[in-house]
Amino acid sequence: MLAAYYTRGCNSKRLFQKLKIAEHRTFLKHLNQHNVIYLNIGQFMADHGKLDSVIGWMEAEVIRELRQVYGDCFCVTELGLPHALAQIYQQDTGIMKGFIFIIDEWDCLFREAKNRKDIQKKYLDFLKRLFKDQPYVSLAYMTGILPIKKYGTHSAINIFDEYSMTGPRELVAYTGFTEPEVKELCCRYSMDFEQVKSWYDGYQFGSVSIYNSKSVVDEALSREIDSYWTETETYEALKTYIEMDYQGLKTAVITMLGGGKCKINARRFQNDMTTFQTKDDVLTLLVHLGYLSYDKEKQEVSIPNQEIAEEFWNAVDEPGWYGVIQAVAKSQSLLEATLALDMDAVASGLDEIHMEIL
Repeated sequence: MLAAYYTRGCNSKRLFQKLKIAEHRTFLKHLNQHNVIYLNIGQFMADHGKLDSVIGWMEAEVIRELRQVYGDCFCVTELGLPHALAQIYQQDTGIMKGFIFIIDEWDCLFREAKNRKDIQKKYLDFLKRLFKDQPYVSLAYMTGILPIKKYGTHSAINIFDEYSMTGPRELVAYTGFTEPEVKELCCRYSMDFEQVKSWYDGYQFGSVSIYNSKSVVDEALSREIDSYWTETETYEALKTYIEMDYQGLKTAVITMLGGGKCKINARRFQNDMTTFQTKDDVLTLLVHLGYLSYDKEKQEVSIPNQEIAEEFWNAVDEPGWYGVIQAVAKSQSLLEATLALDMDAVASGLDEIHMEIL
C-alpha cells in the first residue's frame, strides 16, 4: 500500500481517492512522487536460503535494480549499497530527491537466525550504514513482530520512532479492527457481535479496544466462530516459550487462563527471541507475538480472548502440566472458601496442601 502511494512512475490515484488520505492537504504532494526501495526481508531469505550470505546478496540485488534504473551514474565499491545510493542522490534531478525505504518483516532474520549473534550484528550494522545520518533517506518505514533490537538498555538503531504492542501510541487504532468497525461488519455479515467480541476482542490500549482483524474477517467469510490463530501460529511455538518456567511462569499462565492478570516489567525485554532471563522477558515476547494483552497503565498482562485461550489450553494439555493446574485450582478453591468464611473447607484445604508438601 505504501509503495503504491509513494512510488514515482506509478499511477495509483484511483486506489486512494475515496479514502480518508485523499482529504489530507499533502495527498497530491506525495502521491507517486518519490523514489521507493521496497525490501521484503522474509522473501529475500526464502529466495536465497543462506543465512551467512543473505545480507550481501540482498545488497547486490538492490544494486542490480538501481543499475537498471540509473545506468552508470554510480560505481560499486566495498562500501556497498549506502555508497551507491549516496552517489545517485548527488546526481538525481527528479521531482523528489532521496529515497523512501519500506522494509517488511524487518525482524525475520532475527527469528530465523535467533541463535546467530554474528549474523544479527552484521544485519544491524548494515541497517545503521544504510540509514544513520544519510542525506538520501527521505523516510524509512519498517514493519515486524519485534521492536528494534536492544543491546543492554540501548537500541542498536536509535533513529526510528517506534510503535509496538507495548506502546502503539497514536497508531493504536490501526493495529487491528476497532469496536465500531467490528459492529459494522457484524451488521453487514449477520454475525453475533457479543460472540465475536468474546472470541476476538481483548487487546485493550487505554480506552481503545482492538480486535484480531484476520480472525474477524475469517469468520465473516466462513460464517463460523472458530480459532483461526492456528492458521498463522501453532500451539507448539507457544509451548516452547511457556515451558521456560522462569520464576513460576507456568503458574502465571494457569492464573491467566482462570481470568487473572500478571504484573510484568516490559522495559527490560531485549527485543529478540532468545535473550530470556526472567518471567517478564517471556511474557513480554508473548505480548509482541499477540498471545497476551498488555495494560500499560497497570503494567499487567492477560489472555485477551477465547481464541487465544484455546491456544494456551492446547499448549498446557499435557501430563507435565497437570500438577500445576491442580495446584492453582486448589488455591482458587481455598481463596473462595476463605472469602465465604467457610472454616471447614479452609481447614480441609490447608490439610490437603500440607500433606502434599510433606
